[in-house]
Amino acid sequence: MSNRSWNKRRATVEQIETGRRRWLGLRGWVVLALIGGGLIVGLWMAVGKTFSLSPDESVSAAHPPSRPPGNQLADAPSPYLREAARQPVHWLPWGQEAFRWAQEEDKPILLDIGAIWCHWCHVMDVESYENEDIAALINRDYVAIKVDRDERPDIDRRYQEAVQGLTGRGGWPLTAFLTPDGKVFFGGTYFPPDNRGRRPGLKTLLPTLAEAYKTRKAEVLASAEQLSTALTRRARQSVQAGTITGELVDAIVAQMAQRFDVVNGGFGTGTKFPAASAIELALARYFLDHDPKLLQIATKTLDAMAQGGVYDQIGGGFFRYSTDPQWRVPHFEKMSYDNAELLVNYLHAYQATGKALYREIAEGIIAYVNDMLSDQDNGGFYAHQDADMTREDDGDYYTWTVQEVRQALPREEAEVIQRYYDIQPRGEMRENPFKNVPFIASSPEAIATALSIPTARVQSLIDQGKTRLLQARTKRKTPLVDKTIYIDRNGMLISAYLEAFQALGDEQAKAFALKTLDLLLRTTYREGKGMYHAYSEGQARLPGLLDDQVQMAKALLDAFGVTGERRYLTTAKDLMDYAITQLWDPTEGGFFDRHPQGEALAALERPFKDVEDNPSSSPNGVAALVLDRLAYLTNDGHYEKKALQTLQAFAGSAKGAGRFAATYALAVHYHLNRSAQVVIIGKKPDPQTQALWTAAIKTYRPGKLVAVYDPSELNVKDLPPAVAGAVKVFGVQGAPRAYVCAGSTCAPPTSDLDEVVALTKSYGLQN
Repeated sequence: MSNRSWNKRRATVEQIETGRRRWLGLRGWVVLALIGGGLIVGLWMAVGKTFSLSPDESVSAAHPPSRPPGNQLADAPSPYLREAARQPVHWLPWGQEAFRWAQEEDKPILLDIGAIWCHWCHVMDVESYENEDIAALINRDYVAIKVDRDERPDIDRRYQEAVQGLTGRGGWPLTAFLTPDGKVFFGGTYFPPDNRGRRPGLKTLLPTLAEAYKTRKAEVLASAEQLSTALTRRARQSVQAGTITGELVDAIVAQMAQRFDVVNGGFGTGTKFPAASAIELALARYFLDHDPKLLQIATKTLDAMAQGGVYDQIGGGFFRYSTDPQWRVPHFEKMSYDNAELLVNYLHAYQATGKALYREIAEGIIAYVNDMLSDQDNGGFYAHQDADMTREDDGDYYTWTVQEVRQALPREEAEVIQRYYDIQPRGEMRENPFKNVPFIASSPEAIATALSIPTARVQSLIDQGKTRLLQARTKRKTPLVDKTIYIDRNGMLISAYLEAFQALGDEQAKAFALKTLDLLLRTTYREGKGMYHAYSEGQARLPGLLDDQVQMAKALLDAFGVTGERRYLTTAKDLMDYAITQLWDPTEGGFFDRHPQGEALAALERPFKDVEDNPSSSPNGVAALVLDRLAYLTNDGHYEKKALQTLQAFAGSAKGAGRFAATYALAVHYHLNRSAQVVIIGKKPDPQTQALWTAAIKTYRPGKLVAVYDPSELNVKDLPPAVAGAVKVFGVQGAPRAYVCAGSTCAPPTSDLDEVVALTKSYGLQN
């Protein structure tokens, strides 16, 4: 039997790895110190005691006459909320009405934040929210609000911080107890129905907290206000301005290197999350200074993930994270944003190294997304796929017993597959110890030696076995796919698919990306008003957040680069103009996540501005990248000024964030070290123009920009100054030519394809 991870644990809650976990350890974050020895500590002690329900205490569920009776989630567009519509809890969606009832009835609020893909959200639903006695307690003493964290990341982010401020941890399900005006006075993540070890059960928690609110209301309100004040103060203190320098990027990279796991790849020594932005930063810095340690950070991590159980070895695509340091035992939900960013990682690593494995994984991600997470007929990328076939299982769709493998495969194939994926009588799963997570445990060469057969035969058996296992798996009940189209995630996948076109020549990926982009521009974009956040069942809904604007603006600039269609550039400009007008912080710089004025309930009244990757690329980091690109493509210094101001706004606080500030550091890196910009001037249908364009697009250089202009449409004043100067000297008539520039200088224009490739790779670099 091979060495393997006997890690059978699954996280007790759906944990999230964010910069918040880093700053929660800072001594400046002292919410508990504010109330130490007071109400919150007293509540924790109180709920730790055994509480017995009597029949009389468990059945009262009367409603005030004015409140609509029953559960109000049946018509919610969110699948997470709709799934809860059959629960006996009288759930309300987030909105003015829920808070009005809480204030009129003078009851605390029970806030549940979760997601349809969240395993432990399902567990808590089954154990507690479908329990009639627990529902009766909730209905009697609370106003219950349920929120889908994918629909409302702005709500989730603020309440995660509040609960983490009290407990030091966060995740999903998030269970928060609020005052009627929405301030947290108690909270946690998963709570069982009954006391379990040190974790209080809801049958204890609910009446104890309700009683505290009734009898010690002044203390509850005061403590909640203290926490809210501390959060506001912490938000101000966490964003510190400074000067952007190369040393700032060096410091962030050094912290990444310090946390790098040289044995297993990734960062840290416990639970492993993809760190796509950190990998991008490592690749970009490696291209500049050729430090082999930076390449190791990227390749060791990508190799380990590709061979581990965190990658779906049978069906392609990545799961959300690994519960062990070796990347073997994942949480099985598949998120579109993870697969978007990892697709870019593997494409860029393939371009940087030529390693065939990286191309194979990139193609596996695309195949999975095409098959499961996209509407191939109409365009659009879906949100995610659930971990489980039913609400009771735990990754059964993706895991295998020895017997299941032997039933699905001929004997010789089964023997090879068992060795290749380490399928043993005892597997990794806690709930079913016979279940195995497939991960690559042995090479074809080693298996060939052990079985005394040719390596080519082993590889053929592996390929055939994977195909048969996938066929067998499709006969199982498929985990649910949330078909909501979230705009930020679609922007990320559009960009990733356009990268696949550039790196692999994948025309189908390009075509689908553009189909999706045009769908969203028709349905979710309003000129001068930005993007919506979500699109489902033919309707655009929810006001767009900063992430929606900047990720779509980035996708639009990528589309302009591969099509030359100015409408994409014009729309990207409009989105960033909207962000600057509506989301910009005029006092300290940088962008808020949502409009700071207007209707803002409860915690949404607190402005939020962040630069850390959480878990995908930080919106302010992406905003700075997009603004710098816009400045080049439009010759508008206003955008470059805003990019600089954005970067300066966080320079004082980002330095200590390490890899969590990788997107920000990448934006600083490109702001200080301008990559190649290739401007091709020639009639677009001209084969020479197309050849120059293709050469520039397919050449690997991190951060490069490509733009194509037809002479008849060209306005020289819109070109960057360096290009405009060269155009004035050399003219625009005659054969198509490429201008390769870096910063304020350009090489002489050329029509030679080899020279375009060479200049794109190296122009402006210091040897």
